[in-house]
Amino acid sequence: MKKMIIALMLMAPTMMFAQKFGHVNTQEVMQSMPELAKVNGELEALSKQKENDMKAMQEELQRKADLYDKQASTMNATKKQETEAELQSLYQKVQQAYQDAQQEIQKAQQEKMNPIIEKVRKAINAVGQNGSYTMIFEDGAAIYTGDQCTDLTGAVKSELNKLK
Repeated sequence: MKKMIIALMLMAPTMMFAQKFGHVNTQEVMQSMPELAKVNGELEALSKQKENDMKAMQEELQRKADLYDKQASTMNATKKQETEAELQSLYQKVQQAYQDAQQEIQKAQQEKMNPIIEKVRKAINAVGQNGSYTMIFEDGAAIYTGDQCTDLTGAVKSELNKLK
């Protein structure tokens, strides 16, 4: 009887502090969201537009550089310097436009993805609270996942459907 009481006393702390762990594949969850396809389409369109703008600027620069190459031998020194300065200025404009386009695309990506990421976080939090989970890990981020860790990817997808 004494041994049984001691055994129960030793097990009580572990039972009181029983922890529940889960993992979720957020990439899979996000891929299943229709909003992501829309955002990807919008970002691809913006990227294509910027790419076309850059191509037009580069073609203009190339056209002017080719013209300069053809006419350089007949130009006086002043005209040569002016043309070279114009080409250099145009080159710098192309470089700046490229950097601006990259920043604009990155900013648009952040702005469009943040609501989706926040929605997934809310769903994960809801699943964690409803299931009394101590921790939920990103699938693949944990070095080891034992049998006691539950895959919550499906539950998060279900929760997302409720949030619509």
